[in-house]
Amino acid sequence: MPGCRWSSGGGGGGGNSSNAGLIAQLEREVIESEVVRDTMLAVDRRFYTTHAPYVDSPQGIGFAVTISAPHMHAYALEVLRSHLRPGCHALDVGSGSGYLTACMAKMVGPTGRVTGIDHIPDLVAKATDNISRGNPELLRDGSLTLVVGDGRRGYPPHAPYDAIHVGAAAETTPSDLLHQLKPGGRLFVPVGPQSGGGSSQYITQYDKDADGNVRSQRLKAVIYVPLTDAKTQWPAAASR
Repeated sequence: MPGCRWSSGGGGGGGNSSNAGLIAQLEREVIESEVVRDTMLAVDRRFYTTHAPYVDSPQGIGFAVTISAPHMHAYALEVLRSHLRPGCHALDVGSGSGYLTACMAKMVGPTGRVTGIDHIPDLVAKATDNISRGNPELLRDGSLTLVVGDGRRGYPPHAPYDAIHVGAAAETTPSDLLHQLKPGGRLFVPVGPQSGGGSSQYITQYDKDADGNVRSQRLKAVIYVPLTDAKTQWPAAASR
């Protein structure tokens, strides 16, 4: 994969006019496998963002958050691919628009389960509506569940997980999420400072072995929004 410094909200741009055109672009740049290609073809971004869905850049979805650039979604799915096989259980922290949650659910299939968690109730409602329009089968077959909660603490009722994806930057290793990872599971999370100062955030991959030992590996330098609480992110929504 490319060795550049990536932002969660900025890639190479590109003026694609269709989801198929976008995925063809990503195949040249990021996508390495048929399963990720077919998954992203099956989850059309136009149902998950109303503005420029096929441009490889972030788009605002309200509540001070964005849907990440498509290249970041493709990259995350490739890193987690071996842990999103049919029948696996996964957690998407900061599920936002519901797009990546839907992609993960397509990969684990009806015998698996993906839980998307977000601390803004209106975002969870919006994601539910997006999925209902774009990929309603995921809600019907039970492979996808959306909940309101503090994703920094994971979601114990559905734990343990084969794969956990986090869509915002944690300042330090998220121990609660590691605790909810299955032996053999993988956590994908940006880790690093939540403000400037010259230090970098890195996509960090944590793998738990059969004995519960955890190994970490920095993958890419990135720029992500902070993993924070609802009140800090959007006070009005958090107070409802």
